[in-house]
Amino acid sequence: MTTQAQTHRFEAEVRQVLDLVIHSLYSHREVFLRELLSNASDALDKLRHEALTTQGLMEEGESLGIVLDPDPEAGALRIADNGIGMSREDLLENLGTIASSGTRRFLDALREQGAQESPELIGRFGVGFYSVFMVADEVTVETRRAGSDEGWRWTSKGDGEFSVEPASGLPRGTVITLQLKPSPEGSEDADADGEDDPRRFLDPWTLRQLVRRWSDFVEYPIQMEVERPGAEGEEPTREIETLNTQKPLWTRPKDEVTTEEYEEFFGHLAGWGKPLETLHLRAEGTLEYTALLYVPEQAPFDLHDPAKAKSRLSLYARRVRIQEECEELLPPWLRFVMGVVESSDLPLNVSRESIQSDARVRQIRKHLVRKVLEALGRLLRDDRKAYEGFWETFGTLIKEGIWSGDDEGGRISKLCLFRTSAEEGWRTLAEVKEAQPEGTESLGVLVAPDLRTALASAHLEAPRAAGQEVLLLVDPVDEWMLQRLNEFDGMPLRQVDRGDSSLEDEDEKKAREEREGADKGFLEALKGSVDEWISAVRYSARLKETPAVLVGDEGAWSSHAERMLRRAGHELPPSKRVLEVNPDHPLIKGIAQLHGVDANSPRVAEAGEVLLGQALIREGQTPPDPARFATLVSELLEGSLKG
Repeated sequence: MTTQAQTHRFEAEVRQVLDLVIHSLYSHREVFLRELLSNASDALDKLRHEALTTQGLMEEGESLGIVLDPDPEAGALRIADNGIGMSREDLLENLGTIASSGTRRFLDALREQGAQESPELIGRFGVGFYSVFMVADEVTVETRRAGSDEGWRWTSKGDGEFSVEPASGLPRGTVITLQLKPSPEGSEDADADGEDDPRRFLDPWTLRQLVRRWSDFVEYPIQMEVERPGAEGEEPTREIETLNTQKPLWTRPKDEVTTEEYEEFFGHLAGWGKPLETLHLRAEGTLEYTALLYVPEQAPFDLHDPAKAKSRLSLYARRVRIQEECEELLPPWLRFVMGVVESSDLPLNVSRESIQSDARVRQIRKHLVRKVLEALGRLLRDDRKAYEGFWETFGTLIKEGIWSGDDEGGRISKLCLFRTSAEEGWRTLAEVKEAQPEGTESLGVLVAPDLRTALASAHLEAPRAAGQEVLLLVDPVDEWMLQRLNEFDGMPLRQVDRGDSSLEDEDEKKAREEREGADKGFLEALKGSVDEWISAVRYSARLKETPAVLVGDEGAWSSHAERMLRRAGHELPPSKRVLEVNPDHPLIKGIAQLHGVDANSPRVAEAGEVLLGQALIREGQTPPDPARFATLVSELLEGSLKG
């Protein structure tokens, strides 16, 4: 038997590999704790599995668990478990060779023995342990394998060498002691909040938060002795606190979980509010996974933060969180959905901090999206009031899904709600289509900056007169959504403020054009002083009560969208719209009579400026020259009073 420490060199070009692990493989130092807790959980699983076939490895009724022991005075952190432990050979193979995973060999051995079931183990790559050197100057592993009387001590500074020596009096299991690097006081690399300080991992509050974040659902209790302040005049007391909840609801059958438990778990995830919808999913077959998803009643405060525009699902593997906000599991337009997904089949990268692009990942994503949309469809059908509340909170995100191209078969647009010219509350596209008069060939759409402006729009006069209901789109995303949503259930969507009016038949159109030809001089006179801002003046078939309105070309941006783009810093070429005037309106008739009396009257050109200003104000904009517009209106008022 070896009686003194022996020094060994790591295999596999350890200097280069350790440098990769310490500086490149992991993006956050704190994951070292997740890796050690995962290893400890594996060791406990191995013990429990071997004890089924080998007597004497553990006592009947013995509690298994993990203990954290921070020692601020010594600058050391200890992580202990009473699991399977390691022999000298295990130490040399598992910790002496980079990327030689004992867990992987254990699983391979089980398969060779024909085992039908194997414990759910986490380690696959054999590099997680070495993340400790991101925070530690020296690491000591003291361990005794179950069924053996020999204990061993492994020590390394991560510099290419390690030593192994006998250690007597050790309990079964493993104790890892990290001599943490000193605080980088005065270092330029130190964050103001201490994120780069390895000694912060000696703080009980920090350890508690990290366990909750990464290892909350590890099957075994993770415990730590903490100090509690005593009552007034009494000394503080110390007690053992279990840091993890050990309650992964998603692993239990749905019929065994109560509504209260689902709500409690949502509070654990979100920290506020209640869920509106709960989806507990389990997929079996070629790809196995479980998921517990929540649609919240209230929006999180950072819902519209561009930096948070990604999935809020956490990815777990064997109860250990692998990645927060896993972007691959849900598209950004479903970022209000919260929850967890666990799968043992996903292709993790070597650091286990993200999942790699893979057909299985896309399959899970596709399934989750479908299930969420199905749940929203049931809510729309069964509880309209609740769904309308959901829509007012999250509707703009759902419409992002249409813009992103995910509306196959109308699966998203069927769930959309809109305000309409009927002023009857929220309406689905199917309801609006059903309400149209017989013979209607398209669904009218009007984009506006807000509902009040939309309802006051002159563009609604003709559809209302024809008994048609128009969709009013007042969300910033709507203009972009319409680039994808151009028809619903076989009926095209038509923007009522673009192009020629579709409500006039061929005879009406011919009569209007003949009238425009006869009054060509008058229309050109109206355009004379506003030629800089409009492309033409023509008679309108869409106006019933209003003297004038501005009309854009088919396919052009709305004026509202142009304003938003310019405010965002985009340079757009100048666009001119058509000024349509109502030939039957008393004001237009009066101006036409004035032109007939004096074709060169400046009042006709001034009237064109006033008509343009009125049309712009009606759609929520300002006249090109507000001061001149105000002067012209004042002069008109003075003239009418004198008359």
